[in-house]
Amino acid sequence: MNSETVSNLVTTGVGSKAAPIEVDEPSSKRLRPATSDVWNFFKKLGPDKDGVERAECKGCKKVFKAGGKRYGTSTIKRHLDSCTQIKHEDIGQTIAELQLKMGSLKIDSGVARDMFAGYVVAGDKPFNMVDDMRFRNWVKYISPTLKLPSRNTVKADIVKVHKREAAKLKKILVSIPNKICLTYDLWTSSTNEGFICLTAHFVDENWKLQSKILNFCHMPPPHTGFELSSKIFTLLTEWKVDKKIFSITLDNASSNDTCVEHLKNGMKICGDAVCKIREGIKFLRKSESRMVKFKECFEDIEGLEYTTALCLDVPTTWNSLYAMLASAIPYKKAFEMYKVKEAGFREYCPSSDEWRRTEKICDFLLPFYETTKLMSGTSYPTSNLYFLQVWQIQLILMNSLKNDEVLIRNMGKKL
Repeated sequence: MNSETVSNLVTTGVGSKAAPIEVDEPSSKRLRPATSDVWNFFKKLGPDKDGVERAECKGCKKVFKAGGKRYGTSTIKRHLDSCTQIKHEDIGQTIAELQLKMGSLKIDSGVARDMFAGYVVAGDKPFNMVDDMRFRNWVKYISPTLKLPSRNTVKADIVKVHKREAAKLKKILVSIPNKICLTYDLWTSSTNEGFICLTAHFVDENWKLQSKILNFCHMPPPHTGFELSSKIFTLLTEWKVDKKIFSITLDNASSNDTCVEHLKNGMKICGDAVCKIREGIKFLRKSESRMVKFKECFEDIEGLEYTTALCLDVPTTWNSLYAMLASAIPYKKAFEMYKVKEAGFREYCPSSDEWRRTEKICDFLLPFYETTKLMSGTSYPTSNLYFLQVWQIQLILMNSLKNDEVLIRNMGKKL
């Protein structure tokens, strides 16, 4: 007879002899079901060789000692705060949904405050929204037992969430085996205060591209190259990734000015044809009646429709010259017809030879335009494209020196 089994001896007789039979009764000590909410995020593995219960995190698959009187759930509760594979807001939502299904919703004030802090940050809400009596009355009506935090408590909660998420991100950045690409932006606010934003781009362990803001902080003057490099190096050292950087992509105003000046020198060789198209578009766009009259020309030209608006180039955006020429070239027949209807437009309409040179200039500028669009992307890192694109531009410029058109050769030399 098992010592843990409470039994009854029942006699059933055959003749005068009785045979004892064990009949199990319900045990007075039943195993308590796992009621803690943390078990929604962990899988029980049972006892290991040492007899201690083990549990596996459903997010990162790490195994912990958990269960029983000795270990309980405190260890795995602490892990939920640092697990990089489980979002904290998901924890609160899952717990709430499960409790609602059970018919008894018990609000955890800690989880509620964390979720509210996330809402304030994501929605760019003011801290003093918690002081609005209409908001407080609405929350009190929904949950009379929920105590709303003060604006200072909300601020402290946001700092707490930031520290927790920063610790998770630091753990990810340190653990990934590959390199990290950086982009940073520096600007001056309306109050003449400088700010710097440093963003990391990397491929995580699941081969997904991630872009995370590492720092958004005040950058006091002077904004010299030395000061900027010192600031960035300090920030990278704090994140412990200073030896894992592959590239830094930045927007340097002085360098851009120099680059634009060189490009503008090359563009000046384009000559009168480009100037005529620019002034012609200005002439047409200056009056609505002129544009109406210009569009009427399309009715007399078979197969020609006004599908793309005429655009002007911008002096500070050098590649907009291509966009202007590309918008005008398909309408050269309409330009010619409008010149007949509007005498004042004659000086702005290019000749057939000027249109021919303009088309060659447009073809020459197309690779520059496409490269600029590709390398100015904001939703993906561009450092891996740099060498290939610059190499292709170099080939184009070298080939332009052998071009039959004198205009293209001169542009290639200047560029």
